[in-house]
Amino acid sequence: MKFASVRIIAAEIGPMVAFYEMVTGLEAQWLAPVFAEIVMPGATLAIGAAETVALWKEGSAVPAANRSLVIELQVEDIQSEYARLKDRVALVHELKTMPWGNTTFQFRDPEDNAVSLYMPASEAAKRRFASRSA
Repeated sequence: MKFASVRIIAAEIGPMVAFYEMVTGLEAQWLAPVFAEIVMPGATLAIGAAETVALWKEGSAVPAANRSLVIELQVEDIQSEYARLKDRVALVHELKTMPWGNTTFQFRDPEDNAVSLYMPASEAAKRRFASRSA
C-alpha cells in the first residue's frame, strides 16, 4: 500500500490553494475548477471544493470543521521557514522541540486546519527519518 495524498475539502478553494502554494513554494496543478493538487515528494496535498463532496455522499465531509488532524510538512531548515512564515500565518505555537525530537511550529490555514512544519532535531529523530524510504 502506498500513502498517496491528504485531501482538504474547502469552502473557498481559491484562497486555500493560494495559501498552500505560499507555504510550500510549489504551484498547484488544477485538475478541474473544483480540484487542485500540490505534488510533493512522498505525498500529495489535494484540495477539493465543497461541491465535490456530493460526488461521494452528501454530507460525508464538511469544510472548516477539522479539529483532529494536523497536516505535517518536513522541512530542511526549520529556522528559515519559521522566519519566512511567522508573520504570514496564524501561529498556534512558535518554534519548540517536541519530546520525540522534532523542532516544529504550528499554524492554521484560512479554514482553520492545523498545519505543522517540522525538522528532525535530536540525533534519534535524525536516525529515525534517515531510515525511512522516500
